[in-house]
Amino acid sequence: MPTSRRIETDLAAAVSSAIPGLDRLREAAAGAPLFLVGGGVRDLMLDRRPVALDVAVKGDAAAVAQRLGGDVLEHERFLTAATRLGDWQLDLTSTRTETYPAPGALPEVKPASLEEDLARRDFTVNAIAWPLQGEPQLIDPHSGRSDLESGLLRVLHERSFVDDPTRALRAARYAARLGFELERRTAELLKEADLGSVSADRRAAELLKIALEPEAASGLQLAAEWGLVRPRHGAAELLPAVDALLAQPPWSEIAARPRAMLVAGLGPVGRETELAAAAPSRPSEAVELARDARPEELLLARAMGAEWLDDYVRDWRHVALEIDGSDLVAAGVPEGPAVGRGLEEALRRKLDGKITGRDQEMRVALEAAGQGGAGNEDPEDDDGVA
Repeated sequence: MPTSRRIETDLAAAVSSAIPGLDRLREAAAGAPLFLVGGGVRDLMLDRRPVALDVAVKGDAAAVAQRLGGDVLEHERFLTAATRLGDWQLDLTSTRTETYPAPGALPEVKPASLEEDLARRDFTVNAIAWPLQGEPQLIDPHSGRSDLESGLLRVLHERSFVDDPTRALRAARYAARLGFELERRTAELLKEADLGSVSADRRAAELLKIALEPEAASGLQLAAEWGLVRPRHGAAELLPAVDALLAQPPWSEIAARPRAMLVAGLGPVGRETELAAAAPSRPSEAVELARDARPEELLLARAMGAEWLDDYVRDWRHVALEIDGSDLVAAGVPEGPAVGRGLEEALRRKLDGKITGRDQEMRVALEAAGQGGAGNEDPEDDDGVA
């Protein structure tokens, strides 16, 4: 059962504290009524720092953004404009209503009242507003506060997931982030979400938003449990293991976390199983196995138990020779495969701790390239440079 949550009682103070540029925003409105809406109100009511600020304007949102100044990104079709307000990303939207010409299609919008604007939203906990001028009073026509207290995600109407199936992925993101559960009827309706009616780009964008969350592992697991995505084999174990590795060096420096979480949860499958099964006996063997692997493959293989990759990532992949091809050419090795063969053998010997320093690298490289009078001997057996 959902856990009851404490709701911020002094929302006026919370809003003023969260938006230090509020007076500047009010001035830019030039008399147009402004309302903090959706996630910003929700998060402040839960005593959380908002991710972004969504402001509804009873009027021209783009004009307000232009008066604020800075780089304004306007989407005239959707009556929206984005800009900065101090440290905040500010998303301004003219109050609007939406109609969907077909399931999964982008909506057609037109100006509307604040009440109609709130009614078009995804969940009751996002269909709330707080006026930024005049009488401070929560506007909550769909009982969002009650669902916040109960920790429930509830859609506003029966066709919500049919009109916009990406709301189902949004539900997974919010549920993971906030620790909420789906309201019973909402859980039933979510089964009607057909993500196949949505463009691949929109699906990918929503999945990326989940992957960007600190709770990405939980969000992707929920999406899989609800049948919204097809998880890769072993995703339930891989996701928390990858998440833990990414939280600390050296793995935190290897792969971009969102991409790694998506691969851990959804695929595609690469060389990670092969790498996880390997047991290299020498550093040079490990480097040969791992050098061409993608960062995500290395990370997943380590999550599957390949502890030797810790040494590869931390140390072995950084080992380099003091000599290069030009040194061998200057010593008489003809340009071509022999140069590469010589450098490769010198690096192998250096990785395995059999040679050190420039002089020994040159001797082994020349021998392996067929120069230096020992081209038919195995340098591994040459105790003179061990």
